[in-house]
Amino acid sequence: MAASPLRVVFAGTPGFAVPCFEACRAAGADVVAAYTQPDRPAGRGRKLAASPVKEAALAAGVPVEQPGSFKAEADRARLAAYAPDLMVVVAYGLILPRKVLAIPRLGCWNVHASLLPRWRGAAPIQRAILAGDTESGVDLMQMEAGLDTGPVLIERRTPIAGDDTGGSLHDRLATLGADALAEGLRRVLAGETLAARVQAAEGVEYAHKLDKAEARLDFSQPAIALERKVRAFDPWPVAEGDVAGEHLRVWAAVAIEGKPGAIPGTVLAATRQGIDIACGTGALRLTAVQRAGGRRIGAADYLNARPELKQASA
Repeated sequence: MAASPLRVVFAGTPGFAVPCFEACRAAGADVVAAYTQPDRPAGRGRKLAASPVKEAALAAGVPVEQPGSFKAEADRARLAAYAPDLMVVVAYGLILPRKVLAIPRLGCWNVHASLLPRWRGAAPIQRAILAGDTESGVDLMQMEAGLDTGPVLIERRTPIAGDDTGGSLHDRLATLGADALAEGLRRVLAGETLAARVQAAEGVEYAHKLDKAEARLDFSQPAIALERKVRAFDPWPVAEGDVAGEHLRVWAAVAIEGKPGAIPGTVLAATRQGIDIACGTGALRLTAVQRAGGRRIGAADYLNARPELKQASA
């Protein structure tokens, strides 16, 4: 008699989790339900919108559950009624209590977008870029009650390139996470017990949730720190700063050598290559910006609308 397929409950919400949802199904697991955050208002009309995981689950014909929490016994009982062998959690947005972690026969797995124990928490992708890390990755982890503290089952690594943004690294790690999860599922389906590596006690960093107030560029800071902020906050919340009296969103920038003694925030040069702003150390060359109510444009197009900047910096 053929072995019964692995019964998996998937829990995730944003686009990052969708490749992992698809990997569960492609690996041969029986995804019996998808848990995701309740629909939220979105867009200018603030209409309720389904999460990317909900959309993927509905398209696949997988039942969708959207409890606000698992505090109610009825919600835990509903999860238990699915009789899951395993719960896979990817950027779900809810902290699972011990009573939930204990429901699946094999416990709960989490796909986390960092090389643990560095960058536990909500925003590991952006924090890695902000800190100037040269490497990131994903860990498939056996969940326990602590925040991202569980033992690691499978790890995938990737360099952080000098031009990586929060968006580009996010997309690469989403693919790596699905790959790691698929391997774990295939091995368990083949009857293997995965070896778990306990996380090191040293090197723990907490990746605090992004705050839009952090997006402000303070030109008294070193240019390299501001370059990292611009890259990390693309596509959200997008860095912003005051340039020659106008408040701009800054989509792309690079740290360059500055002018000794220049006052931070001063426009040093404005050419088709970019707008050079003096910083606490070095200078920041803005190459793509956005005016209030406008769209993202290159520095050359921006200077066409503000020719006085070219003259002032000549």
